[in-house]
Amino acid sequence: MSTSAEQLHQGKINMEPKKGSDVRLFIDLDVCSTGECKECEIQCSYFYHPANNGVVSIAELATYFLVCRRCEDPHCVAACPVEALEQQTEKDKLLIRHNMRCISCKSCSLACPYGTIYPENVPYIIHVCDFCLDRRNQKNDPLCVKTCSYDALSLKSADEVLPENTFYVGDHLIVHSTHWEREKA
Repeated sequence: MSTSAEQLHQGKINMEPKKGSDVRLFIDLDVCSTGECKECEIQCSYFYHPANNGVVSIAELATYFLVCRRCEDPHCVAACPVEALEQQTEKDKLLIRHNMRCISCKSCSLACPYGTIYPENVPYIIHVCDFCLDRRNQKNDPLCVKTCSYDALSLKSADEVLPENTFYVGDHLIVHSTHWEREKA
């Protein structure tokens, strides 16, 4: 059974992901945030992404899941002039961006007191990664993994013991990020 982009993103994320025997996309947000690559130049095999890539949506999702401070009174949500950003109270205050409303004004990024909404993750053009779930085979990595010149992307087995600062995000993603922890803040 195929998973739709709507199920993968827009707040439809499993907040309690678990290990499994599957292979998941891995992204190292620390590599992405070093500033070495000025613009993500990876290629994407998804038919509807000929001139852009879906990894932007993966970085956005991972950032909201791991890096966002989930404020009591989110300035980012209040700053959005078109109500494109929403904090989901039933999902531990996880942010979602409604792409069809977003005008990419980046007001949310400027309003965030912690700097956790990265402007490059708020594009005007909609990017949605489908994790190549229907196009993967055992012999070849997805095109995004092959074309990331900084090795920030790979495929990893979901039954491994995760190293420090590495987390399951939803059912299709593993993320490495040195992020804040609410308990230690």
